[in-house]
Amino acid sequence: MILRQMKVGATEKTFFDIWHPDAENLFNISSSLRRVCWELYDPEVRLEGDERGVKLMQCFQPQLAAFQMRSMEQMVSKMGKTEDDPSFWIEEKLDGERMQLHMIDDESIDGGKRFSFWSRKAKDYTYLYGNSLFDERSSLTRYLTHAFNDGVRNIILDGEMITWNPKEDSVVPFGTLKTAALAEQSNPYQGGNRPLFRIFDCLFLNDLDLTHYTLRKRREALSASVKDVHRRFEIHKLTEAKEASEIEPMLRTVIAESSEGLVLKNPRSEYRLNERNDDWIKVKPEYMTEFGEALDCIVIGGYYGSGKRGGRLSSFLCGLRVDETQISQGANPQKCYSFFKVGGGFAAQDYAELRHRTEGKWIDYDPARPPTEWFELGGGSRQHERPDVWIKPEHSVVLSVKAASVAPTDQFKMGLTLRFPRFKKLRTDKTWEQALSIYEFVQLKARAEGEKEEKKFKVDDARKKRSTRKRKREMVIQGQEEGEEAKAAYAGPATKVFEGLNFFIMSEALKPLKKSKAEIEALVKANAGNVVASEKDPSTILVADRNLVKVASLIKRDERSIVRPNWLYDCVKQGELDLGRPGLLLPFEPRHLFFTVSSDYGKFDDNVDEFGDSYTRDMEPEELLQLFKEMPVRVKKEYDADEVREQLDPHDFGLDSLPGCVFQGVVAYCASDVDENTKRLLRFADATVFEDLLEERQLTHVIVQKDSGALPDIRAKVAGWRKQPRIVVQGWVLDSWKEKTLLDEERYPSR
Repeated sequence: MILRQMKVGATEKTFFDIWHPDAENLFNISSSLRRVCWELYDPEVRLEGDERGVKLMQCFQPQLAAFQMRSMEQMVSKMGKTEDDPSFWIEEKLDGERMQLHMIDDESIDGGKRFSFWSRKAKDYTYLYGNSLFDERSSLTRYLTHAFNDGVRNIILDGEMITWNPKEDSVVPFGTLKTAALAEQSNPYQGGNRPLFRIFDCLFLNDLDLTHYTLRKRREALSASVKDVHRRFEIHKLTEAKEASEIEPMLRTVIAESSEGLVLKNPRSEYRLNERNDDWIKVKPEYMTEFGEALDCIVIGGYYGSGKRGGRLSSFLCGLRVDETQISQGANPQKCYSFFKVGGGFAAQDYAELRHRTEGKWIDYDPARPPTEWFELGGGSRQHERPDVWIKPEHSVVLSVKAASVAPTDQFKMGLTLRFPRFKKLRTDKTWEQALSIYEFVQLKARAEGEKEEKKFKVDDARKKRSTRKRKREMVIQGQEEGEEAKAAYAGPATKVFEGLNFFIMSEALKPLKKSKAEIEALVKANAGNVVASEKDPSTILVADRNLVKVASLIKRDERSIVRPNWLYDCVKQGELDLGRPGLLLPFEPRHLFFTVSSDYGKFDDNVDEFGDSYTRDMEPEELLQLFKEMPVRVKKEYDADEVREQLDPHDFGLDSLPGCVFQGVVAYCASDVDENTKRLLRFADATVFEDLLEERQLTHVIVQKDSGALPDIRAKVAGWRKQPRIVVQGWVLDSWKEKTLLDEERYPSR
């Protein structure tokens, strides 16, 4: 059932927990359902000691790096620094395939050592990299005769398999790895690209499981056990740092060398199987005109094209997976919410591969019988953006997509969508279960918005520091407010608007309301409400205006919405205005919700108009004035291509495929060796081309010739820029023009 699909409203974790308390742990260390079923048949018999750790020649689920946070300082704060050991480690992020190597002494095999290789997804690659020192079909192990120190009887190594170009002594993009390994197998003397295993962890040594040792100890074991084999088998270098300020210079260096980014690691941490936690955090450069990282989303629908794409699927509807909360309430684990349509960035070969992987699995969409068990569209019964055909996630593919930004909309079930999404690549290494979920996207979005707020906060903070006026702050003892009567000058009129309701007040109210926790509690009590000190009763209304530890915990559970204090004050104010009539609770507006539970997304949008004006309450003059200020001014203005494009895209009249708009939004610098024809193509297709390489130009792309001699100087110059332009070879321009769509830049590296 776990190998295929379960349609009973549960995930494999649910079955693991029912089967045996140690089932998930054993699966993480072995990737073997056979072992889980045969060895854990009695729930009363628990795994003990060595049985709970990794084992030789059994593939485990590796630890993963967490996503980048809003600031360098925040990431460093997660590194668990102590007074005695204030350091953290910085490693270069490698562009390859995660790989684990197992080696054991075995006299029955030529060379006396037996090897096994597995990828992150438990695919056995021993056939490719070799099972012994004298394996004639090996692309790697035949070079490892002197790779292990004397006394190493067995070992498990964690690392990244990358492609190395020995002629240029540089890394080659990830997509060439298997080709290089096969070429090395068939002709080890050809001198072309070859696999290189970079090792960054040692998890097992001479019958001892090291996963519960610190990373520092594991690296010591690695250094004592393994010897570098030049450009075949090497220990990955690291830099020890103590301050966040040390990260940026290294990031600039790897940008200049066309690398993936960095990984920060906590040297005091244990190895966590099958976990993505803050002990390892990846840091990537920030590129112009892109929203954060690429999003890996599941395809749930397709739309037939017209013109040269007529009769074939030319664009696709992508969705976000539901979370454990909805699944526990009976939802199909494969169910998705519609999120965006994407049709740009596909080359002919991308369409061909997508057709090949999904052929025969598409189902005609019937508006009279929408497949709501599998996905939901925006607009309820109006079925916005309904596809021509749809596909079950278990039969579908995962697309990696990047976009300019996220914008609110009523056209998709999520209530949000991507602006100008563009196909990046097909994630053949991911199943529907690894596609982005609703909760994961909310976290990514919050982080992106946090970065924006952080920049704004720094400006505001600088202004505050210029102020010389000092206020004497009242000392508050934590927990004191729980047992004392709140002192508030005015708590509103004595009404019964909150009668029969329980409130759990978790924080004060921030600006512009600016009320203390005690004042909010006094308001509730004065209006017949009851203040409690726990959220245990499901009928209790949760109130907060700050993301404290308790609040963050409740948000993560995604079980109940959290109301802002302004809703309480709005209810009381409306009661004052409705004098003589019974006090009634106001319906929630988007501004009243600090956090909205997934099942309620978009539920309260209809309580206000398009400008945020409430249909159910009277506004104070100040609030109305602020609303007027935020309203868009409709005046005649100059032609804005982006605005026109935004209006046309939702109606399938996008400009991307028009020859004159292929490079719309591209701001490029062309190196001196780029031919004039390429520059003319860029300008004709709506790109802006500059002759000088300046940061204030806000360049999105730098175009160079393949093997350009100008490349080192260009990389050195842009490495210090806050936002990086994409550096691509001239072929990106020519191929994008040929396909009449912007292709993914990572296919055209300038290395």
